[in-house]
Amino acid sequence: MGFPEITHGKAPSFPALCLDLQDTQWPLTAITHTRQVARAILVDEEGMGYFVRVDRDDDFGKARLIETAGGGVEPGETPEEAVCRELGEELGADAEVIAKLGVVSDYYNLIGRHNVNHYFLCRARSFGERHLTGEETHKLCLSTLRLPLRAAEAEYLACEVYPLGRLLAARELPVLRLAMAILEKEQKKA
Repeated sequence: MGFPEITHGKAPSFPALCLDLQDTQWPLTAITHTRQVARAILVDEEGMGYFVRVDRDDDFGKARLIETAGGGVEPGETPEEAVCRELGEELGADAEVIAKLGVVSDYYNLIGRHNVNHYFLCRARSFGERHLTGEETHKLCLSTLRLPLRAAEAEYLACEVYPLGRLLAARELPVLRLAMAILEKEQKKA
């Protein structure tokens, strides 16, 4: 199967990701639902990345993790619209989509969910107030991480000590690495 190419202005083309990952951390009993999700690798004009820090203590266990900002695509919404809305809610970012990086299908066996994650490379235009839900504030304790993309890569690897961290790293490291390759080529062209 061929992959569509990602083009950004005059930057070189890259194959879009199309990954299907299995949950290797928990046994599968049944997948009861599929969720369409929009997520982003968000960068600012200095090339710094923005992620969310998640402090969980729930069915997945106690863990402190890094994750891309994003969430469910609502009825009548495109993934592009959803990712811009989610970046505003979780990071307070007004952002533009630079490129679609691809789709990563993954599973959370523990809660019976199949995720279809649409990933985008986005650039922040400005930042304002975040609009988190009660669950994001009190249960997941979401906070903003601003760090170089290479440091984010190291953070994902460090979070692999947690079962959920291993699932997140498997899903997000290929996307992060593709985004870094695109941005590095863009920088060399400038």
